[in-house]
Amino acid sequence: MADKKISYGRQSIDETDIAAVANSLSSDFLTQGSVQGEFEAALGEYTGAKYAVVCSSGSAALHLAYMAAGLGEGDAIVTTPNTFLATPNAAILAGARPFFSDIDPETLNLSLDLLEDNIPRLLKNGRSVKAVVPVHFAGNPVDMERLSAIAEKFGLIVIEDACHALGAVYSGTNGSSVKVGSSRDSDMTVFSFHPVKSITTGEGGAITTNNRDLYERLKWLRSHGVIREAGEFKYEDIASSSTTPPPWYHEMHELGLNYRLTDFQCALGLSQLKKLDGFIGRRAEISELYDTLFRFSAPITPPPRLVRGTSSHHLYVIQIPFEEIGVDKTLWFNDMAARGINLQVHYIPVHLQPYYRESFGYEPGDFPAAENYYKHAVSLPIYPSLTDEEVEEIALTIKKSLGIEPFSNS
Repeated sequence: MADKKISYGRQSIDETDIAAVANSLSSDFLTQGSVQGEFEAALGEYTGAKYAVVCSSGSAALHLAYMAAGLGEGDAIVTTPNTFLATPNAAILAGARPFFSDIDPETLNLSLDLLEDNIPRLLKNGRSVKAVVPVHFAGNPVDMERLSAIAEKFGLIVIEDACHALGAVYSGTNGSSVKVGSSRDSDMTVFSFHPVKSITTGEGGAITTNNRDLYERLKWLRSHGVIREAGEFKYEDIASSSTTPPPWYHEMHELGLNYRLTDFQCALGLSQLKKLDGFIGRRAEISELYDTLFRFSAPITPPPRLVRGTSSHHLYVIQIPFEEIGVDKTLWFNDMAARGINLQVHYIPVHLQPYYRESFGYEPGDFPAAENYYKHAVSLPIYPSLTDEEVEEIALTIKKSLGIEPFSNS
């Protein structure tokens, strides 16, 4: 057993983050104070979106986005099977049905060719498809201009799952650089602030949008469906005989949830956001070093590279043809852990999960590109505090374990 363990992922917290949280804890408000608004304003400024709403997790952000979009019983979304469970699960919680469309083996994101074929097929079969949810897998943006055009063609809402992609940029056809989260080509964009993401608030999430109505609905739904703005009240007669509503008065207009984010979490998010570009820069350096170390290392296939735009480098996923080279993937993972290298897989295709097979009738073989990718996929450690020496150790250990020579790329 190795003395030193290299984790698959970890947060980057320094003294300025700790001080920011401590200051917030010393303030009058632990929740629903001014720091929440400051964090939301900073997120809007960073992404270029008009509005940002923070909440308790990325999963909560997805749920709120689906609810704000009006998804409910009889509606459906289309998304990728190569994603975390929350992407489709939150649609089910909102009352909608998730459908999947296969990935492009080259980008590992939704295949837009297949998507354009599958949407009319679902509509022809009587499915009330209301939204498409692209996932920017590993921090590599989907071609949002093309996806937006497909959605417009079929009258669909677009909700970006950018939980991997805060800080990523995609290039428009006119040469413009578009920040993921600007929601330029979508109705809403969802982020996660889990500890392994671009920045962290412990747990936390956010939705950005340029639509004022969606913004207001997101805020109401985040806090029990309660409205406190006098201009929005419906039944002021129950509050007072006065013509002016009393200061305690509020109304619940629809069923909401408590998905609020605390002020001390927002304080951490504000502090982290100032470091985001540095975090992404370091992730990019690690990714480039991995590329160099694996350059002459067949049969290992490195991750896809963006032709246009900038990745947030949330994941570094290699693919290894385990069956072809006669290596048992599970035994190999366990051996790597024994050598001190902790790895991960992103993701088990969602349609193969027992719940989805038993509830919706999905079967192995339904989405072959995602299933083939899963058999080969290995996520390597990548986070800002990972050292070059640790990256070299990871690559060398992988190559040695697979019998790949030479061990030097010189």
